[in-house]
Amino acid sequence: MITYEILEGEHIKKIGHLCNALMTYQKSVAHIAPERFDTMSFETRLVPSYNNARENQLIAVKEGDNYVGYVYSNISHKSVYDNAFATFFDMDSVSGDYVGCLSQFYLEDAYRGQGIGSELYRMAREWMDGFVDVKDLFIYVSNGNTPALEFYKSKGFKVSHDILDGFITVLRK
Repeated sequence: MITYEILEGEHIKKIGHLCNALMTYQKSVAHIAPERFDTMSFETRLVPSYNNARENQLIAVKEGDNYVGYVYSNISHKSVYDNAFATFFDMDSVSGDYVGCLSQFYLEDAYRGQGIGSELYRMAREWMDGFVDVKDLFIYVSNGNTPALEFYKSKGFKVSHDILDGFITVLRK
């Protein structure tokens, strides 16, 4: 039986293996600088994002006692997205100080195509849409991840631009 669970604080570690699987998958499909993923993991990607956000929501998917997927969304000050790694968008184009970001989304292969991803997306969007001071929503898709890019476009997000010479495609709503 599929269940959904909100993880907070130290409990986010329960999906660490899934975050690492996402980084492995992204590296496997990347055609631009796949080596950048060598230093990306739960500890270097999700944990810092979680700690730097104003608000977080991490929804895990379970079958029985096994975690099989998750979506991580946050509300962060726009300055978080201008750092040593990259400038993710034109700061002046954001109407307000905070942005919403559907930051990470992963579902094991066996659970895809069953509507679980759409339910995770719905839950994440509902949460982000609840912040009246947030008008700009972003999603960042790594190069080569065409299924994710098409999924988000089907949900109404538009490609805004690429960063890091095409390593990441920025989608915006």
